[in-house]
Amino acid sequence: MGLKDLVVSLFQLDKDWTTRIVMGMLVMSVIWGLLGVIDALMVRIQEAMWGISATLPLSPQEYFASITLHGARDLFPFAQQLEFALFIFFTIKLLNIQPRAKWLLNIAFIAINISPMFMEGPIVITGQPGFDNYFPSTSWYYLSPLGIPGYSQYVASITWYIGWILLDSFTYLAGIWIVYHYYLATKQLKEKLPVVLVFFLMDTLLYMIGYSGVTVADVWDVLAFYHITGLDVIANQVAFWIFGHAIVYMAWLPAVGALYLLIPVLANKPLYSDRMGRISALLYLIFSNNVPIHHLYMVNLPLDLKLLQEALTYAVVIPSMMTFFNLWATAKGAQVNLNLMTAWSVTSFAGAIAAGVTGISNATISFDAIIHNTMYVVGHFHAMILWSIVPAAFAVLYFMIPMMTGRSWYSRSLGWIHFVGYMIGTSLLILGFEITGFSGLLRRTEIYPLTSPVIEGEVMATVGAFIADFATLLWFLNLVLTLVKGEPMKSWNSVPELISEVAMSFSYSPKLSSLSSIKLTKSMLKLFHTKPKKGLGKDWSLGILGAFLIVVSTIPLALAGDFYTATGWIWIFLLTLGIVITSIFTLKAAKTI
Repeated sequence: MGLKDLVVSLFQLDKDWTTRIVMGMLVMSVIWGLLGVIDALMVRIQEAMWGISATLPLSPQEYFASITLHGARDLFPFAQQLEFALFIFFTIKLLNIQPRAKWLLNIAFIAINISPMFMEGPIVITGQPGFDNYFPSTSWYYLSPLGIPGYSQYVASITWYIGWILLDSFTYLAGIWIVYHYYLATKQLKEKLPVVLVFFLMDTLLYMIGYSGVTVADVWDVLAFYHITGLDVIANQVAFWIFGHAIVYMAWLPAVGALYLLIPVLANKPLYSDRMGRISALLYLIFSNNVPIHHLYMVNLPLDLKLLQEALTYAVVIPSMMTFFNLWATAKGAQVNLNLMTAWSVTSFAGAIAAGVTGISNATISFDAIIHNTMYVVGHFHAMILWSIVPAAFAVLYFMIPMMTGRSWYSRSLGWIHFVGYMIGTSLLILGFEITGFSGLLRRTEIYPLTSPVIEGEVMATVGAFIADFATLLWFLNLVLTLVKGEPMKSWNSVPELISEVAMSFSYSPKLSSLSSIKLTKSMLKLFHTKPKKGLGKDWSLGILGAFLIVVSTIPLALAGDFYTATGWIWIFLLTLGIVITSIFTLKAAKTI
């Protein structure tokens, strides 16, 4: 196979436009993900070597830069780009509509992949001693106004903030493109969307609502950078964390949508409660964006406002319990064969519960005062990512790749080795983080007390990271071999039938029966009227009105000062009202509830 054939196979350049753009996003996300993994391993090496030999192989600049780059690369051009690729692919394929405005998505694809390049730009030296020329701490805005000239002696390059604005642009360009295609589909819809598409649409809206805060913070930073406006540090932090908290749900809810697709198929049973799934999607959208102060308990803000945020954070338990019960009741009593897709799905389900419990404890003000900014928090969100989000992503990719390419996976053995190695490695990593967190170790600590619990936790986490990353490299090898040498897939008539075929190919049981009795394709054919409706419609208009209120809420936010005035309450009221209106009427317009 020549270089040209290899490129065609990797990027699926001989397929339709949707497959090409989605495969391009998948390939680029994997590349960024691997770079982010390298950054994470540099951090692990630095911290483990201090515990083992009291030496630091990397400079402080390299260590802190690795932390920032790990977060920036793995959260955005990797995870977010991967999730949007899934949304785009299944929106077009399952709704069976022709993609329009391709130019818009092409621009968005360019923006997401050049944004981290701008974030890695040089630092502008202030000329004062004691400040380095890296970007160790500019990634997370609870450190605002770090990086802004006139507000901080440590000044970042303007390219850092331009990179963030490019990321914001991708979210809105790609998000608008996806919502536009749901709008086109609703003009012909006869029945409600399947729950999996409800969650994909809901999460797209969640991204767009959540990014409203960080977009305001980014634009504000650029204006303050050039001294066009002043900068209210507390308001800037609150604006950022509208996004900063919601990113947890942005990343996780596609996994929930995937489980709503996979568990009924793998259990060979219909979903226990279709209505419960739809209501939980709506509640997730309402309760996931209006709790920015959840991450700012240690900032001098009014106690009653913190208590409100604590209660709103607990509210997300309601749709979570509805989801877990719904999926458990669906699988209850089913004779499920052991196969790789079942293993990943069960891991994602159980991992969400285990990691979610630690998240609720973080929401408690009294407990947060103890573990705030410690490695316990790092352990929590890594548990959510590595035990729930990533396993669901692998479960989807194991049938999505054959769906896109028409090729079977190259090696069954590599698939199982990857699963076992990944679970061993990530378990050690998360346990190590929790041990160091309970020992009181703060995050981003390269020099720490050489006590047994901390040393053992650091070494355990580092060994686990290497095991998990090696296992994932085997998956990547399997992916490349599949694209290049995979056998042609058998023909299939529905997504459940394809899932069944892939599950059988990774099963330990030689007598795995067909799992495809739930025919998604047939139900899809009933979704459409013969004549499309015209006009925007009342519900779509009200959804846009809600979005307008979210934008308007940024005005009292910017004027809230220390939040000890009524202006802060006006902000949270307008934000919450806008979220509720947008959530209810947009999902209703798209025939999801």
